[in-house]
Amino acid sequence: MVLFRLTGRGRPFALGLGLLLVTACGDEATPPSEPPAAALDDIYPDRGGLEHAAKHLDTKYVCPMHPQIVRDSPGTCPICGMELVARSVEPEVDGHPQVILSSTVIRNMGVRTARVERGTLWKSVRTLGRVEYDETRLAHIHPRAAGWIEDLSLRAEGEPVRKGQELAQLYAPAILSAQVDFLLALDPRSQGVAGVKVDQARNLLRLLDVPDPIIRELERTRETRNRVPVLAPIKGIVTRMLARDGMYVTKDTEMFTIADLSRVWVLVDVFEHQIAWLRPGLEAEIGVPAYPGKHWKGVVDYLYPDLDPKTRTLRVRLVFPNPDRLLKPNMFAEVVIQGGPRKHVLKLPSEALIVTGERESVVLALGEGRFRPVDVVSGMHQGGEVEILSGLHEGDTVVVSGQFLIDSESSLQASFMRMSEAGNNDE
Repeated sequence: MVLFRLTGRGRPFALGLGLLLVTACGDEATPPSEPPAAALDDIYPDRGGLEHAAKHLDTKYVCPMHPQIVRDSPGTCPICGMELVARSVEPEVDGHPQVILSSTVIRNMGVRTARVERGTLWKSVRTLGRVEYDETRLAHIHPRAAGWIEDLSLRAEGEPVRKGQELAQLYAPAILSAQVDFLLALDPRSQGVAGVKVDQARNLLRLLDVPDPIIRELERTRETRNRVPVLAPIKGIVTRMLARDGMYVTKDTEMFTIADLSRVWVLVDVFEHQIAWLRPGLEAEIGVPAYPGKHWKGVVDYLYPDLDPKTRTLRVRLVFPNPDRLLKPNMFAEVVIQGGPRKHVLKLPSEALIVTGERESVVLALGEGRFRPVDVVSGMHQGGEVEILSGLHEGDTVVVSGQFLIDSESSLQASFMRMSEAGNNDE
């Protein structure tokens, strides 16, 4: 058996040459104790690490239309026939590889950047609302005694009325009887408790909703009236009218409903995550499609105590003055509720934020054509800006145009890295 001790940079070649010479001389060679590849590993202990690194840095070829098609050598896509495009992968420890672009590519993509800075964001809620009657300014008119409607002054719903305007005449036997009792109490022949009887009789007429002018007229003329007027208690619009000429009504009959439209409610639905911003007294502003460019200012009046179980929203009541009666019930309104400023927050343009449903991220510009996606946690959104709670620092530069292509490229490179690692594990 011939032993070779070779030194220098040509060890593998000399070793192979020695084996050939031994074989050519016809000597009986003893089988090697380990495979040649293992022998090379003994000679070059760092050979495996170099190959592992080389595999990570190898150029892969991918189809532009079908990124799942990845090959180690140039060729065509088996699906669409397009030429595969070379892609090199640079591994990163955080799972988001860097993307390196030339100045030409950056210019062609229209990449724009912006700096992360601290500033003030105004908390506000934008939503849709519905104009409603102010329920504290509704008047429901019922008769105090059963009787018949006569001489109805109104003809249809929607008519405006003044406070004290006569709506109809009512004949009620109970009211006529109370008038007789009042006149008897006024009889000068009554002695002793006459004064008490007069006051009681007058109070009974008032409880039956007989107007004070009619009571004074009875006291002056000493004559009863078969019919008494039904007067409007407030100024407004007749929104409901059930009374008709000759109709018999009882105390349960709602003859008229009058609404004062000088002030209206606007009911809005606010999402659950915005409830903490709201409280009674905050300023609000609305606009309606019927009057473009015109706005009304009001306040938050009440936050209802429960959420809608289906929409997960909270109903909020706003109050708005309506002196010109332009706001009509059941109108839709665009609502902005101002919640006040939030100062010294870390913010950036909203267009820089990439929201996938599973994560929020931005593309960080590292300089010299290098970009890297970073995951962030966002806060409130307002006026085209978004608050950043974590993931960035003041002064960082982020991409606001073209970031989706860069993020996709980084994700593709990360996929190459995972496939490469899976291949190494199989080997």
